[in-house]
Amino acid sequence: MARRSKADAEKTRERLIAVATQLFHRQGYVDTSLNQICAELGITKGALFHHFGSKEGLFLAVWTRLQTDMDNAARKAAIEARSRTDPYAALLAGCRTYLKYAVRKDYQKIVLVDGPAILGQQGWYEKDFDLGAQNMNAGMRYLARKGIIDETRVDAFAVMLQSALNGAGFALAREEHGVSADGIYKAFEAMVKGLR
Repeated sequence: MARRSKADAEKTRERLIAVATQLFHRQGYVDTSLNQICAELGITKGALFHHFGSKEGLFLAVWTRLQTDMDNAARKAAIEARSRTDPYAALLAGCRTYLKYAVRKDYQKIVLVDGPAILGQQGWYEKDFDLGAQNMNAGMRYLARKGIIDETRVDAFAVMLQSALNGAGFALAREEHGVSADGIYKAFEAMVKGLR
């Protein structure tokens, strides 16, 4: 019986994340009430608080899920793109995947627009960096092993490139004039291939 209760609790948690994702995307964090989320699922606020502690806790779970989904997709794309002849292929495939997410309206609204406002700029940056640092560092270490970049610059390049991608994501979310995912990708590719 306890096993079923745990399974039911996990199902409720997943349903809360799914509904909150839809509502935060459509209405934004501020204009989405806990009452609305609970009414959509036919549950009490107590059940929501049991799983997430607060509205902010639920938002963090939604934000983390989107970021983790993007990270998993980027890793998969990088693995599939590995090449014996092109040392940049895997890194660039992962970066292209990020840009595909950065033009998605749900990702933009939750991760790039509401994320910094709700988590705070520093909190957003730290959580984002924790998710993406391993991938970018792995890409830079691989280029260093291939003799393309100086090994002493791996960490600095990883931070700079991750920050460049984040900046590109924010520009796409703001729909800045003349900025497109394809244009950013081409510029990013040129920048990466120019590292030494």
